[in-house]
Amino acid sequence: MSFDSPSMSWRETIRSYMDKRLMWVFMLGCSSGFPWVLIGSNMSGWLKDAGLTRAAIGYFGSVFAVYAINFLWAPLVDRVKLPVLHAMLGQRRSWIFLCQSIVLICTLFIAGVDPAKNLMLTSMLALGIAISSSTQDIAIDAFRIDSFPKSEPSKLPQASAMAVIGWWTGYSVPGYLAFINADSVGWNGVYYGMAAIVGVLMLFTLLVGEPKTHRDSLQAEAEQRHSKVVGNPILAWITVTVIEPFIDFFKSNGFRVALTLLLFVFLFKIGEAFLGRMSITFYKEIGFSNEQIGYYSKLIGWGLTILFTLLGSMVNVKFGIVRGLMIGGIAMASSNLMFSWIAQVGPNEQLFLATLVVDNFTSAFSTVAFVSFLTVVTGQAFSATQYALLASLGNFGRTTLASFSGELVDYLNDWSTFFVLTALMVVPSLIMLYSLRHYFTDILDRARKRDAQESAEQEMQGS
Repeated sequence: MSFDSPSMSWRETIRSYMDKRLMWVFMLGCSSGFPWVLIGSNMSGWLKDAGLTRAAIGYFGSVFAVYAINFLWAPLVDRVKLPVLHAMLGQRRSWIFLCQSIVLICTLFIAGVDPAKNLMLTSMLALGIAISSSTQDIAIDAFRIDSFPKSEPSKLPQASAMAVIGWWTGYSVPGYLAFINADSVGWNGVYYGMAAIVGVLMLFTLLVGEPKTHRDSLQAEAEQRHSKVVGNPILAWITVTVIEPFIDFFKSNGFRVALTLLLFVFLFKIGEAFLGRMSITFYKEIGFSNEQIGYYSKLIGWGLTILFTLLGSMVNVKFGIVRGLMIGGIAMASSNLMFSWIAQVGPNEQLFLATLVVDNFTSAFSTVAFVSFLTVVTGQAFSATQYALLASLGNFGRTTLASFSGELVDYLNDWSTFFVLTALMVVPSLIMLYSLRHYFTDILDRARKRDAQESAEQEMQGS
């Protein structure tokens, strides 16, 4: 049976969500989404209130560029065992806890500055959060992949959904609290409150269970192979850490398919990224208050995201990941046009709500399928590195390229046209997905079979 074929009843689909591993993924997903509040929407609101220009706000977002290059140090997260912390927490949780500690320190420092007067210092602290957060994401993504082997294909959309729900919970709920209190306590007070939330997230990390994998044995086998070639154990460790994850990725998927996959990942969410970077600025300029933004964009947006992500994951479990990608991508392009409508009408709360419903509905389908798809094409031995490579390509559009979104709005001088362009940005990836849909299905099916075979061989060796 194909990976993308229906294999579960709706009752079986719903019952399959009763898995504690999914709760762990949710809790760490909260930690993954929260830093985007600190240096994303909250900071954009603070900088706008401080009187900075749209272009300056857009360029400030260039700190997110580290998310596009975190694959460069992802091998360290796979291979380096942190002193003390590793013995206490394991490979994945130790890295997560370390990164959270750095985010806490940087947040406390940001709470004590005025970005209008100390923009460079604020940028450096934001960069520290971005580096720590992007490194944390490597470990969290690897935690999720390690927790659910590909021999359990129905679990992949569920795990992706819980990761997405966790991410949006960590992003939206604190964001809501920030915007509704910004006018009364000030942005500095808001950031002191954000520091307390980091403490709660660190507690989450201590509560989840470290996944059990064959990662160490697979890496040891790779080191033995490399030692025969390079003849030096230290050099073999370095080559396995830096080179082997990429060799393994291209070998597993084939060179042509691997390149195609990388291009698809890069193109899929560019339009959404441009829209997202300017959304808060757009809301403010069109006439919505901080309280309205907090209520609709953060609180209601969070509720809609949870609802539609759960529904989206069920559909992906039932009908397959590739179909979910196609449906979500088409709808994602269409939903961007709703923002163009708001630009024409003005600050209409009913239209704002309707736009959020459509946007969250479409984003849920595409994101769950997208994350599941990335998960499938990673190997167990170097899950952190390979997933980081793919996610970095996706983040390149969300971060580096989207930094020019403010310049594009200024050039066009028309919000409506800007949102139409963001819709058109999605089209190339949809064409690619459609033309290679059978190819992608084969990749998914082959990855599932490969993982099932590896699991069977390991069980035979153990017995």
